Amino acid sequence: MNYLELKVPPPLVALGLAIPMWLVSSLVQPPNVPSGFRVGVAFVLVLLGLSISIAGVVRFRRAKTTINPIKASAASSLVTSGVYRFTRNPMYLGLLLTLLAWAAFLSSLIAVLFLPVFVLYINRFQISPEERVLSSLFGAEYLEYKKTVRRWL
Repeated sequence: MNYLELKVPPPLVALGLAIPMWLVSSLVQPPNVPSGFRVGVAFVLVLLGLSISIAGVVRFRRAKTTINPIKASAASSLVTSGVYRFTRNPMYLGLLLTLLAWAAFLSSLIAVLFLPVFVLYINRFQISPEERVLSSLFGAEYLEYKKTVRRWL
């Protein structure tokens, strides 16, 4: 399964899960949640997710390092400031929150079951390989950072 490491861009993984979330939501009667409430919750969650993701991208741009998740070895600096003081993976956290927003919009509890699939896939095929690369590039500095900042939150 190593052939999947750093191959599928995480936004495509999220999209690949959003489609079946929509499909399964149509198979099960949704809970009776007022549309204004579920849309409001979805809006807040997607806004939060986008804000966290954008904050991560901005920090990478300021550090003049790659934001391409497929080219982890092109990282030119270790970013530990801003949103990276709270999570090592704000862009992936933002995608997860966006998927949660989608489930809220769909008003589908069964769609929420796809969120652990996203986390497991990203942990195994994106974050773990990135961590190996960053350890080789930044050594003790990255290992110390890993001790103080959690992977997700």
